[in-house]
Amino acid sequence: MEININCDLGEKSKFHSIENDPALLNIVNSANIACGYHAGDEDTMDMVIKISKSNGVSIGAHPSFNDPENFGRKKIYLSNSDITKLIFDQYEILQKVAEKHNEIVTHIKPHGALNNMACEDIDLANTVAKAINSIDKNIIFLVPTGSKMEIAAKKLNMKIACEIFADRNYEDDGNLVSRSKDHALITDPKIAKKHVLNMVKNQALNCYSGKQIPCEIDSVCIHGDNQSSLATAKSIKENLLSNGLILKPLDKMKKFN
Repeated sequence: MEININCDLGEKSKFHSIENDPALLNIVNSANIACGYHAGDEDTMDMVIKISKSNGVSIGAHPSFNDPENFGRKKIYLSNSDITKLIFDQYEILQKVAEKHNEIVTHIKPHGALNNMACEDIDLANTVAKAINSIDKNIIFLVPTGSKMEIAAKKLNMKIACEIFADRNYEDDGNLVSRSKDHALITDPKIAKKHVLNMVKNQALNCYSGKQIPCEIDSVCIHGDNQSSLATAKSIKENLLSNGLILKPLDKMKKFN
């Protein structure tokens, strides 16, 4: 069985360091790269793409609201045309940097509030999906499993990769536990690796209550913004490999070829 590990990278800002990025790029299979709107700049994009290429890591755009003061985590309500432009512009920014390395952007994953809002709002999900589909029908749309974005993408017959979060707990409705709650994050690598393996093998979400929700899982997202991220990433990768899973960049998975 094939599975992918992805990570949000190049998010240099006052909120987040990129010191772990080179090490994480030795572990993950696909990189979601900040395009300068919520974090990062051309130098960080160049750095992540360069290392990704040498490590065989596929690259994706991680578009966000243009709100670096809040790291793209504040809800902003925009028109459909403004949302479309937001995604187009950030894809083009990253693609231009990628071309310097003879690379291409092969997937797109929305960031922060844009991602969270589109997970719950079908109209916004449709706008985001249509924008990505109009860029290139071969681009893989990386979405949280069970979200409105997954529904919107399937209507357009897009290439969809459904992800789970390695270091987050889930509510009984399939949504992530709010970061305002004490049990939102999973910081123990031993717990995280068991959490991920169980979900991947069973193709189901593990809810904090013990409930399981059947779903599609193609990719595991590891966040690089906490102290245990590197240890968690290593632990999860080793555990998946030792249990017979085959790790692949998104664009190399059989599902998309």
